[in-house]
Amino acid sequence: MEFEEFVMEGGGKPFNIRQRCFYFSRTVLEFVKTARFDMVFASVFDQLVRAATSIGANVIEGKAGISKNDWLKYLGVALKSANETKYWLCLIRDTFECNKEEINQMVAEADEISKIIASIIINANK
Repeated sequence: MEFEEFVMEGGGKPFNIRQRCFYFSRTVLEFVKTARFDMVFASVFDQLVRAATSIGANVIEGKAGISKNDWLKYLGVALKSANETKYWLCLIRDTFECNKEEINQMVAEADEISKIIASIIINANK
């Protein structure tokens, strides 16, 4: 799947949730790649990467679902992963020497993504 074609002019956020999840995952990976942390934090950063990348992976997998119910199950997992991602980001922000503004921006994006996914789920069930 190509995601480069989805870059919005003027640096805006992609409109499509799949694209937005991809860019969010990439942002988290870039953050973790540059973070220097003690071994005690290794599992926390690992969990962050797993949760953040799971959001988009489940949205993409759900698109290939065989039924509406299957699609909604994947979206439910993506929503849970988005909420878990917020947890790990906040834990890192509050226990680790880091750029708190950068993490707050990622928390805000994870929150927006979770609201979009929740809205899709709610509207699909109407």
